[in-house]
Amino acid sequence: MNDKISDKDKKDWESFISSDEKLVNKDSENQSNKNFSLRSIDLHGYTLNEANNVVEEFIEKAFLDKVNKLIVVTGKGIHSKNEKDPYVSKELGILKYSVPEFISNNQNLMNMINYMENAKIEDGGSGAFYIFLKKKHDKKI
Repeated sequence: MNDKISDKDKKDWESFISSDEKLVNKDSENQSNKNFSLRSIDLHGYTLNEANNVVEEFIEKAFLDKVNKLIVVTGKGIHSKNEKDPYVSKELGILKYSVPEFISNNQNLMNMINYMENAKIEDGGSGAFYIFLKKKHDKKI
C-alpha cells in the first residue's frame, strides 16, 4: 500500500473543505425510509379492569393505524393501594405485572404483536414496556 498522498488527492481534499458542499448523512436517510411510528399510553390511575380494556382498544387501534411501536406506562406499583388489601397479591395485583399478562393471554392481541420487552429508562424503565406490532398483512387470523 502506498503511504503517499497524490497531488490530485490533496487538491481534491482542499477543494472539498473549502466548498460549502456537505456529505449526505446516510444514517438519517435510513431512518426516514423505515416509516417508523410510535404511540404511548399512560395507565396511572386506572383500575385493573379499566387498564385492560383501555390497553386492548389502544393496541387494536394502533394496529389498524399501522403503528410500529407502542409504549405502555403502567407505573412501578409503589403507590398501589393493594398493600392495604390482605386479599390481593402484593406482586401480581399491580398493573406492572397484570397488564402484560392480560395481553399475553389474549390471543387476538397476540396475533397483532411481534414481541414485547421492558422499556429503556428514558421511556419509563421498569414502570413501562414496549409492544412491537406486526404489519397488518402479517396478522394471522
